Formats: sequence, C-alpha cells, structure tokens
Amino acid sequence: MSKKAEKLKEKLFMKKDNCWDLQKDQKDKIFDFAEGYKEALDLGKTERRFIAYSVKQLEDAGFKEISQFDQLNQGDKVYLTMHDKTLIAAVIGEEEPSKGFNIVGSHVDSPRLDLKPNPLMEENDLVYFKTHYYGGIKKYHWLSTALSLHGIIYLEDGEKIEISVGDDPSDPVFTITDLLPHLDKHLSSKKVSEFVNPEKMNLLIGSIPYPDTDVKDRFKLGILNLLHEQYGITEVDFNRAEIEIVPAQMARDVGFDRSMIGAYGQDDRVCAYTSLQALIDTKPSKRTVAILFADKEEIGSDGNTGAKSEIFLYQLNHLHELILGREPKRREIEEF
Repeated sequence: MSKKAEKLKEKLFMKKDNCWDLQKDQKDKIFDFAEGYKEALDLGKTERRFIAYSVKQLEDAGFKEISQFDQLNQGDKVYLTMHDKTLIAAVIGEEEPSKGFNIVGSHVDSPRLDLKPNPLMEENDLVYFKTHYYGGIKKYHWLSTALSLHGIIYLEDGEKIEISVGDDPSDPVFTITDLLPHLDKHLSSKKVSEFVNPEKMNLLIGSIPYPDTDVKDRFKLGILNLLHEQYGITEVDFNRAEIEIVPAQMARDVGFDRSMIGAYGQDDRVCAYTSLQALIDTKPSKRTVAILFADKEEIGSDGNTGAKSEIFLYQLNHLHELILGREPKRREIEEF
C-alpha cells in the first residue's frame, strides 16, 4: 500500500481501538464494575426480580418513591414502578420539563419459559409442569439443563406468595428431559427448528407418589400435597399465578483471562444495569435525566407494561406535574 493510500485510509476510516488497550487502573475498574453486573444478573433473572433489585439500589443511593413527594425540585431523586415490572427513575434538573428530559430506555425481560394456566400433569409415573415459550428461544438450548422457577401465586384469600426455587446451591432444580443420542436417530433428518416440539417442553418436577396406592393420580397428588404443605397452594391457584422458568446457572467469568461474562439475560439487562449505575452516579444538572425500564420487548412491547403502553406517558406527565407544581398546559405537554 502506498504512503498516500495509508494517509487517506487513516484520515477517512473509523478508528476501532480495542477496549483492552487501557492503563492497568482502568482495567481494574472494569473488573470491579463487572462484579456488580454479575450480581445483578444473578439476582434479577426475571423482570420482576430485576425491578426489585433496581429499586433497592436506588433507595440505597437516596432515591425515594414518587408518592413521598408533593413537589419535585432540582436535585430530587425519584422513582416509580408499574406492576412491579417497569420502572422510571429520575434526577430532577433545573430546567422546566418543556425543555425536555434526557432519557435512556432499556427492556428488562428476556426469552424464557412460562407455566401454562393449568400446568400440572402426570405421565408415566412422573409429574410435570406444562410450559409455553416467551420470546425467541432456541428450544434445544432448554433441554437437559438445570432450570429454576421464579414468580408469584395469589391464593384464594388474596395472599400473594412469592416462589423462587433453583438458584440457591441448596435448592433443587428442574429440567426438560431429552432422548439419549442412540435413541434419537429418527430426529436427525429434521430441521433444527422442528427438532423440539414446543408442546412437549414439559418441566420435570417430581416422581414420588402419594403413599396411598389406591388413589388415582397419586404422583400428581404427592407433588400437590408437598406444594400445599410448603406454600399453601392448591391446583386452582395456578390460574392466578405468573411463574417463569429460567436457567439456574449463575453468572461466571469466561476465558483464562476472565475477560468475558457468561450469563442468562444479558439482552437487555446489560443496558439496564449500566444506565441504572449511571443515573445513581449522576449529579443534578440543567436537564432532568431519567431511565426507563420496560417489559414485553421480547414479544413486541405490547401490554400494559410494554413500551407501547400509554402508562409511560402518563407517568412521565405525572413527573411533569410534580416539577411544575400544577397540571401542565396542553402546549407544555406537546413540547415535552
């Protein structure tokens, strides 16, 4: 290559510096920051759990829930959640809302499996939960791997029960069974997309029957009896449940140099976590700065917690109102 071409290339091409070409103290800061990120991935494997983690981080940093304010002034740190699945947090600036906010948006849901409304089934002396997939999963990834359960169940009397089983080292885990290699040759001619029937992605949850040998469905009864003893759950309560199935593995460093992170749910929690930490470190400025965490991105951002929902505009308008100390005029809303 001629010197002229080299100079032209240097002038016109975008420079892509390697992120590891840094001073040692900068590398140390990166690794320290990554430890907090891994903890967030472990504690926030579902949108509910990530929002709960974020709220704790915000409150520890001095943020307060919006209901504690009658008026918002410069420097105030505020947050609000919707249905425990979305979040808006802000550091209030000097300028009026009509000048605009600086907002960073992320989604906190990830592809997973959900329980069907009536999930319990007994088959071949084993007990399963029937599932359906949420978002774009590669179905074969979910076979013969350790899985955990997280979610909520409302009992008949309205009591809310939180379920979280499989992440603690002392917990049991769950799995979706697969055939041994020498028994699945009939599947080799199928496309990868057809290899796993989603209707048969049933979660194995137990195999010990109720001790009465004369009772029907005694394997299912054995598991239900166990769930009732531990949580007070009956089968009909699953109609009022929202339980998600995710990988049970914890975040781990990848590579001899530990330069990468292997973990579930990094899309888009990598953006959520970094924007959360950035907001916590933010000093009051002229413009109000905010973060917005949405749900349902993996299935089109629909629903009352998805980014398409009017609830976000409603809540931002509520912020607008508290900053002004009055209901904003139509023009101010349009400019905002």
